[in-house]
Amino acid sequence: MRQSFMAAVLTAAVGLIVSTTGAPAAAPGPPTKARVLVLTGNEYPGHHWKETAPLLARFLADDRRLATEVQDDPNFLASPRLHEYDAVVLNYMNWESPDPGPQARANLKKFVEAGKGLVLVHFACGAFQGWPEFRQMAGRVYNPALRPHDPYGKFTVVIADSDHPVTKGLTSFETTDELYTCLDGDRAIHILAKARSKVDGKDYPMAFLNQYGKGRVFHCVLGHDTAALSVKGVQDLYRRGTAWTAGLAPAGVSP
Repeated sequence: MRQSFMAAVLTAAVGLIVSTTGAPAAAPGPPTKARVLVLTGNEYPGHHWKETAPLLARFLADDRRLATEVQDDPNFLASPRLHEYDAVVLNYMNWESPDPGPQARANLKKFVEAGKGLVLVHFACGAFQGWPEFRQMAGRVYNPALRPHDPYGKFTVVIADSDHPVTKGLTSFETTDELYTCLDGDRAIHILAKARSKVDGKDYPMAFLNQYGKGRVFHCVLGHDTAALSVKGVQDLYRRGTAWTAGLAPAGVSP
């Protein structure tokens, strides 16, 4: 009787060990931190990347989950190290100079397609002219045949979708900037913020989302200079948009 009881206890104990050690591992949760690369180093002369890139890195890092770095060599886009980052913030436009070349273009395409994040800042919409795939990646791009923007001045940015995690809880705000009217493209995009031109009375997207492969793209045309990038509403959009592209719930929003 005693032997039968001990055998039963031993069998139960072995079964518990097997069931514990043999259980499938729990699925990994969402990421809690993200490495973010601010890629810069070339721009239209009226856009001072040496001032705007460090500012972007600083205010994005106000979300302590975002570890930001600045890279001022556009050729870094061709490096395998690009894939060590969770999102790239493109503060870059190859004005009257060659882009980093086919290897860099292919590497950036692979980076986003595979599921990493891409953020486009202001005139980054004009980068990679002549590369058709960038048009698909960016969702909308600069068309030099269109009127570029309203005169630099004050306008109101209206939150067009207050339910999306990037914009949830945000309110419309006033800024002093260039209201871009030059974006072109037919890809389906999700508009988060818009503004009405004082020149033609039409609404234009100021911030929107695009899906490219498995990757998330946040595209915002605000941010002509450090003053425009110092507006709280603008910083909120970029900080939340960057977190979203990196797979994080924007700060203050539940996953």
